[in-house]
Order: sequence, then structure tokens, then C-alpha cells
Amino acid sequence: MAGVIDIAWWQLLLFLSILLVPLWINRHFRLSLGPEGTWAVARMVAQLILVGLYLQYLFDLDSLLLNLLWLLAMVLIGASSVVSKTHLPRSLVLMPVVLGLGLALAPVLFLMVVGLVRPQPFYNAQYLIPMAGMLLGNSLSGNIMALQRFLTALSERQGEYQGALVLGATPPQAVQPFLQSALSQAMAPLLATISTTGLVSLPGMMTGQILGGTDPMVAIKYQIVIMVAILVMVSVSTAVTLLLASRRLLCGNGRVRVPLNAPR
Repeated sequence: MAGVIDIAWWQLLLFLSILLVPLWINRHFRLSLGPEGTWAVARMVAQLILVGLYLQYLFDLDSLLLNLLWLLAMVLIGASSVVSKTHLPRSLVLMPVVLGLGLALAPVLFLMVVGLVRPQPFYNAQYLIPMAGMLLGNSLSGNIMALQRFLTALSERQGEYQGALVLGATPPQAVQPFLQSALSQAMAPLLATISTTGLVSLPGMMTGQILGGTDPMVAIKYQIVIMVAILVMVSVSTAVTLLLASRRLLCGNGRVRVPLNAPR
């Protein structure tokens, strides 16, 4: 297998010129997404370059404490992103999202690193950080969708919720159908992706490994592990986040603490 083919910086800059296409589409259809899209791409490029420099330092140092602090920072930043996208009060929802992501990530990552890949040392940043990043990155959209669908269902079916409370149901009992609906809708895109992986899409991790010179069968094994881990991670994190968030968003008498008719 051939080694990694490097991309020169001037080639990368030239490639970025294809962004003129979505900018033209934005202008032609008057989407008003130009500033947001430009800022998003600029921020992405800057963040990746800085993270690349930092990861090189992190890989060389390979400190257990530093790796754990980096994982904590990833969870906190990811949770903050979820809360900002849902437009829910940070004081009510941030901790449930942090706990949902953290409680899902810790056992799955531990099983992958200690029980399966087994790098030396077990906290090797070259394996620990990228795998954690893939798990967290794929869980953010699921958590955002779950929270949004939960509040949307409550807003659209307020009568059903209030009726259950009037008939004697406790708030957790009355809200159970909305939690089920939100979880189902949050999991649907991931299940669709998993069911077509290999035939319709070639995942980024497997493609990256193959481009890097890894044997295709080795890359496929890693991809299977990652896809299963992502499925478990998203399932657990969204379930924990919704359960904890619903208890923070509902008063003891069943009143919802946030305006249900607000746009999301």
C-alpha cells in the first residue's frame, strides 16, 4: 500500500475556491446565508489548523491528565453547542446535556480503547482523542434533534399533555409519549445512514485510513467498531439528555418552564 500523499498549502487554498459555487447559490436564491456560511468555513479552517498544531503537541506529550482534560473540554464545548442550537435556557439544559454526553462517552470509549484497540499506553492520545471526537461529533446532531423534537411535540400536542395531567398522570408519565417520539425521530437519520453504509456511502474514517495506506480490511474493521459505538453513544446520550432535561424543563405540577410556542 502507498503512503499518505500530502496536500500542499497552495493546493488547499486553490481548492477552497469552489466555495464560490454555494456563495453564488446563496446570492441567486437570496438565502441570506452568505455571512454565516463564510464565518462557519473560516472558523472551521482556523479551528482545524489550531487543533492540528495542538494535537501534535498532545500526541508527543501523551499525558493521561492532559488527555482527560482535553476530553472534558470536548464534552463541555459539544454540550454548549447543543444548547445554543436548541435555543433553550443554558441554566436548565446545559448540565443534562453534559451528563448525557459524558455518561455515554466514558464506558463506550473505555471499552474501545482498553478492550479492543489496546494501544500502549492505554491513554495514547493518537487513539483516544480521535475516537472520542468521532463519537461526540456524531452525537451532537442527535441530541439537538431530540431536544427540538421533544419541545415541538409538547407545543403541538399541549392538549394531550394537559389531558394526561388532568386524568391523574404525573409529569414524567404524561411526558413519556413525547420522549418516545423525540428519541425515535433523533435515531432515524443515524439508522438510515448505518443501513446504507458500504453500499451508498463510504464513511470518512474508513476512507481516510485507506487514503493513508491502511489495508482495506483493517479499515473496515475499524469502521464497523466506530459505527456500532456511534449507535450506542447516540442512543444512550439522547436518552439520558432527554430524561434529565425533561425533569429540568417541567415543574412539579407539570408546568413547562419555557415558552412552547417560541420558534426553534
